[in-house]
Amino acid sequence: MNSEILNIEKKIEGVIVRWNMLPPGCTVVVGLSGGADSLTLAHFILKYAETRDIHLIAAHINHGLRGKEADGDEAFVSRWCGANRVELKILHADVRTLAEEKGEGLEECGRNVRYDFFRSLSGTNGKIATAHTLSDSTETVLMNLAKGAGMRGLRGIPPVRENIVRPLIGITRAEVEVYCAHYGLHYVTDSTNLEEEYERNKIRL
Repeated sequence: MNSEILNIEKKIEGVIVRWNMLPPGCTVVVGLSGGADSLTLAHFILKYAETRDIHLIAAHINHGLRGKEADGDEAFVSRWCGANRVELKILHADVRTLAEEKGEGLEECGRNVRYDFFRSLSGTNGKIATAHTLSDSTETVLMNLAKGAGMRGLRGIPPVRENIVRPLIGITRAEVEVYCAHYGLHYVTDSTNLEEEYERNKIRL
């Protein structure tokens, strides 16, 4: 194993240990979209869990917004979980209709649907692991700056919030791609990540 991969893995494990994210014997629900970030997270935790009696559940949400593309993502995640013997739970949701009914934006409604689903799987004592990276945290700071946020807005995304943990918060998107290339992890790309109508995408692009 080359030194770059060892360094990336040490960063991830260091964050997990420092913040006591995944104590032995816990159940952890990993949000698995099929993208590079979430696949890296699931792959790493799968290895990490082997000697720590950690129960891994992958959770995938089909938001009903991207038609055949979303169905393809779901099929991809199902194949990966089947090949790696990972328990998978899937939720189908009509986020557009729900957003209209609740008077919420699509992004806000989608986020609420995701976390409600994750919490239903994690139970009271389980952990929810999301694949936010250092790059995502930097984008958040820039977004908050653009909105005129104060000092609190400059903190970015916290490593831990209640039972939500973010093991990849110490590595960049570029390091995620290195990880995927090293382990031969194929992944899907959500086409909406390239659309400038979403605020985060404007910052990222």
